[in-house]
Amino acid sequence: MKHEFELIVIGSGPAGQKAALNAAKLGKRVALIDRSDSLGGVCIHTGTIPSKAIREAVLHLTGMNLRQVYGESYSVKQEITMQDLLYRAQHVIRTETEVIRNQMRRNRVEVYSGVASFVDANTVRIRREGDETIDIRGLNVLVAVGTDPARPANVPFTAGKIIDSTELLSLSKLPRSMTIVGGGVIGTEYACMLSAVGVKVTLIESRPRLLEFVDDELIEALQFRLRDSGVRLRLGESVSKIELDGNTVVATLASHKTVRSETLLYSIGRQGATANLGLENAGLSADNRGRLKVNEYFQTAVPHIYAAGDVIGFPALAATSMEQGRQASSHMFHQYTEAPSPLYPYGIYTIPEISMVGATEQQLTQEGTPYEVGIARYREIARGQLIGDAHGLLKLLFHPESRRLLGVHTFGTQATELVHIGQAVIAAGMPIDYFIDTVFNYPTLAECYKVAALDGINRIRSSDETVVELNKAA
Repeated sequence: MKHEFELIVIGSGPAGQKAALNAAKLGKRVALIDRSDSLGGVCIHTGTIPSKAIREAVLHLTGMNLRQVYGESYSVKQEITMQDLLYRAQHVIRTETEVIRNQMRRNRVEVYSGVASFVDANTVRIRREGDETIDIRGLNVLVAVGTDPARPANVPFTAGKIIDSTELLSLSKLPRSMTIVGGGVIGTEYACMLSAVGVKVTLIESRPRLLEFVDDELIEALQFRLRDSGVRLRLGESVSKIELDGNTVVATLASHKTVRSETLLYSIGRQGATANLGLENAGLSADNRGRLKVNEYFQTAVPHIYAAGDVIGFPALAATSMEQGRQASSHMFHQYTEAPSPLYPYGIYTIPEISMVGATEQQLTQEGTPYEVGIARYREIARGQLIGDAHGLLKLLFHPESRRLLGVHTFGTQATELVHIGQAVIAAGMPIDYFIDTVFNYPTLAECYKVAALDGINRIRSSDETVVELNKAA
């Protein structure tokens, strides 16, 4: 019985943590396996937490959020080093790791450190240091191993020169210039941070715009801010070759242009960390990107083996991974009888932040769903003036007849916090009249919801008045 569990969780990132804790609170015997001595997975050690801690350090040390108030030359520190940025990250990592360890201890989750692989569909072998192995068995298994940066064979990765996002955190000093290949979430976030501390950044993206799943208007605003901060955008350009020429990295584009820099960050895609799991022993296989296919309950082709988090693909965000892990462990212990209908918010920590929940304009247009738009700009809000953000905006999408809120898209300071008000209203199926009738603290950014709702109502009235005038003229 010592090594028999009702749930074995492989991976201690956001999905694995929440699955383990949820099952433990349901009274189940749970084992959690992580390949590192430090819990938290990629999210805590090389992904979400370090990058967000660095972002906060950048905002503080550069003073960039206060330049609208104190002038463009304002900063807290003139010469910012890599050590300045990493100091904050290391502090947060230590704290978060200890918090997770204490949570597991309090909920009596058995934690194993080592490399996990399937022996069969119910048995997992853990290889510890010194090649010591231990086999444990579980009625259910959740694979939440996350991802690793993609490292194609034709990219000559070189320490300190041609790197992936994990290796960026090991740089001893900030480069004078950097080429970032890949305009996804990771590449775009780091482009914002590094340009803010004076690194000359060139961002190359093969698609015609950044972050294709984000609202067009928000991306236009982001691309303007990137260019304004000195980032050179090479959109619609693909890289055909990367090579090291002495101490200079040369990226040759398919258009035969070349981009030279001191360092290159390759951030096109991530691979599911499933290569060494022995999936075939459990009757499973991953796709060519190491990802596992699941159904709406997060079950794989083997029903008692579930998968959640980045290893199953889009949206691959920490917040969505947490909920996937919780839902998976609830379903395996019969807490869900119907597939959940998730309303996930997306948060992208560019400078400024981007966040969204619900439908986009593109999606509603494709579906043939009528909608109207209401917009509030931070410069129109007292709080926006107080915090020095003149560029932020909040955009509401709603049905013109029922006025039911369909989507919220926001760009600016605290966007990832602000979006949750809209998330609650969408989930409740409420109309935008709620924002007009509700009293918000003043001065706050939440007031944007009232202003955007009033703007949307005014657009409907203006449209109706135009129709009346045209009918009279006819």
